[in-house]
Amino acid sequence: MKLRNGAEYIKSLRNIHPRIYYKGEKIEDVTRHPATAPHVRAAAMTYALAAKKEYRDLATVSSHLTGHTISRFTHVHQNVEDLIKKVKLLRVLGQKTGTCFQRCVGFDGINAVYSVTYEIDKKRGTDYFERFKNWLIYIQDENLMVVGAMTDPKGDRSKGPAEQADPDQYVHVVEHRENGVVIRGAKLHMTGAVNSHEILVMPTTAMDERSKDYAIVCAVPVDAKGVTMIFGRQASDDRRDKLERIDVGKPAFGAVGGEAVIAFEDVFVPKDRVFMNGETELTGTLVYRFAAHHRANYGACKTGLMDVLVGAVSYLTQIQGTDKGSHVRDKITEMTHLAETLYSSSIACSAEGWPTPSGAYMVNTMLANVCKHNVTRFHFEVARLALDLAGGFIATLPSQYDLESEDIGHLVRKYFSGVSGIPTEERIKIARLIEAMTGGTALVESMHGAGSPQAQRVMIFREGDLEKKMKLAKALLGIPSKKRKAQKR
Repeated sequence: MKLRNGAEYIKSLRNIHPRIYYKGEKIEDVTRHPATAPHVRAAAMTYALAAKKEYRDLATVSSHLTGHTISRFTHVHQNVEDLIKKVKLLRVLGQKTGTCFQRCVGFDGINAVYSVTYEIDKKRGTDYFERFKNWLIYIQDENLMVVGAMTDPKGDRSKGPAEQADPDQYVHVVEHRENGVVIRGAKLHMTGAVNSHEILVMPTTAMDERSKDYAIVCAVPVDAKGVTMIFGRQASDDRRDKLERIDVGKPAFGAVGGEAVIAFEDVFVPKDRVFMNGETELTGTLVYRFAAHHRANYGACKTGLMDVLVGAVSYLTQIQGTDKGSHVRDKITEMTHLAETLYSSSIACSAEGWPTPSGAYMVNTMLANVCKHNVTRFHFEVARLALDLAGGFIATLPSQYDLESEDIGHLVRKYFSGVSGIPTEERIKIARLIEAMTGGTALVESMHGAGSPQAQRVMIFREGDLEKKMKLAKALLGIPSKKRKAQKR
């Protein structure tokens, strides 16, 4: 691995120059700008763990392509053990950062594209699989961070890609050349985009022949000509931008994943970086596999975040002298129960993984959708219980400026104190951490990341195998399973 630790990763970002805007102004250095630096540090943790002996077995793996030691975030799952180790790694990273560490989308994209390009080649006689493997070996050897770019703007959601009044509402090929293609469009909500090295572009939905130009999978450097990123706003981001330490809640790391718009304005992609180009019949398979991998992750990374939140609330109840209450212990028990239930879902869908024709392993897709659907409920309930136990002062706490004021600081310290002997500042810091972890941006990401709840419900119903379950019921009652001819009246 070329990039062996967090410091080398951060240094590498200073050697590329993507076009990034935030609040209407261009960001020159994502590693130092207050809006993006926390997200850089969170992603750097994925590199840092790989350099530590304690976590090396989780964070690194031997490449099946080269035999080299690589980051697990650039690996193609080869067995159930790989799937389970990924889950364990994601939980640890959630615990270490208390936020999104941003490499999962690219990771899941790599695994989905790997298996699907293999199947395209078998069906069509193309050479996408070899192209992709060559690109992936480059990613693995350099240990680059990849942003998986799937979600299109979609425009009028009642219409498909080819039916839009504005064709750019979905990323598409606008020019086919002998040596490559030119693409145009945009991807929204792109986690970790501004501090990645490469963009892996994928279709966002299943497509038919009318949308042939939209069935494009390719890799683009983040600083390629024609690529522009617009960094999104987050709850309480003014506190972060002003470099406040306490009021921001998590001064070292970001609130969520540092999402951005990626606009492609006539971007040329060389042929060797194109991995699907018009094969619409396998777009649905690609989206399906990517979504399952990504949904399986949420029971792991979010559990890591919940571990932090449970710890924060537990300590706050000690500061406030409420920790001995039976109702307090019961609510903390419920928070823990919900978190471990999510974790068990991630482990379960990994343990029931299966090999695709390419040899890459997939998670159990039904259980992956159940896992993510539970996240959309359980994370909100854990947050509700955290706010219940913390108390109303989370919403009315004076600012860090008041705490540090020579005129009124003593009043803040006096009247926001808790148990004797514990500094008031600790109660305030814990409160702000809880506020940040239960705020709007964090919970919206849990709701809609990896697909909104209805997307999971569609897949759960589709994979529910109701015919088989009806046969089970009929068998118990002796009702024949074969269809009977309608009786004449």
